[in-house]
Amino acid sequence: MFNKKNTKNKIRNHLQKDVIKIDRKTIFINPFLYRRRFDENTNIWLREPGQISVKQISSNRNRFFPELDWNDLSEEEKLIKDATVEMFIKTIELITVFHPQLNPEQLLEVERKMLIQKKISFEKWVKKSFAKKAKIELNEQRKFQRKKFIRSWKEWLILENTQQAFLPIIVVIFISSFIGWSFGISKNSCNPYFEENLDQSI
Repeated sequence: MFNKKNTKNKIRNHLQKDVIKIDRKTIFINPFLYRRRFDENTNIWLREPGQISVKQISSNRNRFFPELDWNDLSEEEKLIKDATVEMFIKTIELITVFHPQLNPEQLLEVERKMLIQKKISFEKWVKKSFAKKAKIELNEQRKFQRKKFIRSWKEWLILENTQQAFLPIIVVIFISSFIGWSFGISKNSCNPYFEENLDQSI
């Protein structure tokens, strides 16, 4: 009973961070809550970084991160922050598309709520997205290297010079195996126990 109540409270609290009420209308400030209302191309546009120009992102840095001195950030930190800025811009664009009735003051109110509620979650999502993309790229690179290695071996093995070099080695291995087998047979044939076992098996 208490667990169900706690779960409902958590869901309610989580949703409160994703919505804002303006003129009795619910505005989603979590862009993924609009997922059912846009097509796959828009979904890719939202999820993939680099869909907005560098100039537009740079001009909006201080708008969404006024507390930062960008000169003190590493290149990796700048990449993450820029992608977070891009998420803010995309979310605001989606809100203006699905809520065209909002005036500039109302949009500013939405933006303020986003800065308070979504900055950390947007940045976490960006980090996870980059980590996932890096993992996929690493797996693809390993797959490519593995295929390249196997292909190189196949090409090397079918070369005429390679086959000529391997033929004497194969012959030596075969002769050595035959000699070892023959030596084992001749040794056992001199063993009375070996002969007795042969007689019993007949």
